[in-house]
Amino acid sequence: MNEQELSEYCRENGLYVEQIERWREPAIAGTESGSLLTKGQRQEWQRDKKRLCNIEKELRRKEKALAEAAALLVLEKKAQVIWRNGGEE
Repeated sequence: MNEQELSEYCRENGLYVEQIERWREPAIAGTESGSLLTKGQRQEWQRDKKRLCNIEKELRRKEKALAEAAALLVLEKKAQVIWRNGGEE
């Protein structure tokens, strides 16, 4: 991208050329320094990701169980009111 294209891009996106330069330098340095994940880090990340998925799955299951229990409680209270009134409303 030449200077003119960069300036045009910045104007369209509300940025300054200086910001792009500040972001570009660490990005290039990060890829050159081999800052990508090592095999061990990648495995740990995968384990953490799998654990998070399991926790989220368990949370959804518990939320459903809680909603069901709340619905049953509401129905029980309504049934008690009906039986107390002898079915008259």
